[in-house]
Amino acid sequence: MTKERLYLYDTTLRDGQQTQGVQFSTAEKQQIAEALDLLGVDYIEGGWPGANPTDSAFFEAAPETRARMTAFGMTKRAGRSAENDEVLAAVLNAGTGAVCLVGKSHDYHVTQALGITLEENLENIRASIAHIVGQGREALFDAEHFFDGYADNPDYALACCQAAYEAGARWVVLCDTNGGCQPSRIREVVQAVIASGIPGGHLGIHCHNDTEQAVACSLAAVEVGVRQVQGTLNGLGERCGNANLVTLIPTLMLKAPYVDLVDTGVSQDRLGDLTRISRMLDEILNRVPQKQAPYVGASAFAHKAGLHASAILKDPSTYEHVDPAVVGNGRIIPMSNQAGQSNLRKRLMEAGIEVPKGDAALPRILEVIKEREAQGYSYDTAQASFELLARRELGLCPEFFEVKRYRVSVERRKNKYNQMVSLSEAVVVVVVDGDKRLSVSESMDETGSDRGPVNALSKALQKDLGRYSDQLAGMRLVDFKVRITQGGTEAMTRVIIDSEDASGHRWSTVGVSPNIIDASFEAMLDAVNWRLLHAETMAAE
Repeated sequence: MTKERLYLYDTTLRDGQQTQGVQFSTAEKQQIAEALDLLGVDYIEGGWPGANPTDSAFFEAAPETRARMTAFGMTKRAGRSAENDEVLAAVLNAGTGAVCLVGKSHDYHVTQALGITLEENLENIRASIAHIVGQGREALFDAEHFFDGYADNPDYALACCQAAYEAGARWVVLCDTNGGCQPSRIREVVQAVIASGIPGGHLGIHCHNDTEQAVACSLAAVEVGVRQVQGTLNGLGERCGNANLVTLIPTLMLKAPYVDLVDTGVSQDRLGDLTRISRMLDEILNRVPQKQAPYVGASAFAHKAGLHASAILKDPSTYEHVDPAVVGNGRIIPMSNQAGQSNLRKRLMEAGIEVPKGDAALPRILEVIKEREAQGYSYDTAQASFELLARRELGLCPEFFEVKRYRVSVERRKNKYNQMVSLSEAVVVVVVDGDKRLSVSESMDETGSDRGPVNALSKALQKDLGRYSDQLAGMRLVDFKVRITQGGTEAMTRVIIDSEDASGHRWSTVGVSPNIIDASFEAMLDAVNWRLLHAETMAAE
């Protein structure tokens, strides 16, 4: 069976930017466009030229891409020609090889939202698409509200699509703008459009995720002949988002029937960049990646149950639908109170600790983990703290230094501008090689702002550890998460800290206490000890 070409159209930079709280800078849009081009999408919709300064600036300095850069706009307005519509002119002036115009295909929106006749709308579509084609550009028509329009007036919705197709549109994109359609309905209507005379090779699908079925609806359209799929990285988009290309692409490339039906143009090598690109976008947005995201999430290939981990060690396919490496992800065997000895031995091996099967230390470590998790600890993500716990039970963890005491204070006082400001100060006393050392640190940064008591404690702890200080150079706290694990008067605070060194190594540690400062210090202490434990190995990498 010969595969048909399926074209991937990314609208992260336009539709994705309509996500609440998202506003890309020009530099960020360039970075995302380059990543999309590396991945291998066919079209990159850069934005709406003239709609805002950022989009206009992006098109002026758009990177050179293999993908076809596309400008987005709307069909001409009634009462003027396509040649004399300045809004349409701004879109064409972006100089892109492809132009996508949105137009109404729901009769109610034509008469109520636009306030024009149905025939005037058809003429706007025909004239606008013909004008783009006449300029030597590739024309795409976004049939807005198509599926709702087809439900109310199928003849008119189809007439809008026919007008664009007959005027020379390379693609007629069927939009589930409100995101309310079911996959079965998408399949039924697409089949009707193809039967009306528009070939599937000229049809695109654009789904929104308001019922969390945008990916399913897009796949349904592909199954019945649509050969362009639109979506965004990580499912960004207005309201509940758009179809998620990060999920769609590997599904199309790895799953039946799509893998035998269509060719996306994305190479297997580039598919391995998917996780990195997904997380790059979250980094740009300054948000934590969704752990449960299919294919690329940190938990997508995490096996917590002991039975699962035991089977995974024998054959990964028992509990994994694809090899995580194919999409650039990795397998995780987290430690928890549900874990069995198979999980434990696997995790110990990953840490370079060989413990024979049946060793008496294994059930002892499991028991300690279960007891500590009952107190509020979590070792699912705090893998560095888990390793330290296991090594201590096995007698394999050296004591680099001893903390004798610590104190932290927060003071509110007026600065020289007569403004009330905070100042956090910490004192830590440690014993290193028999010598007692006292360190004092404030949390003031270079701008004179207080960074808080945890920052002060971290600086004081690392300030003077004797011969170990050089090994901690460049180490910093990069994330700090707090959760109250019990309510009321017995509340316990769990703190998880992510640390990083100058080489980019990153590790997580956990601390638990009724006191948030104590919990934070415990997690910081683990972070320092883990770094010292692996200092030689990290330096050699």
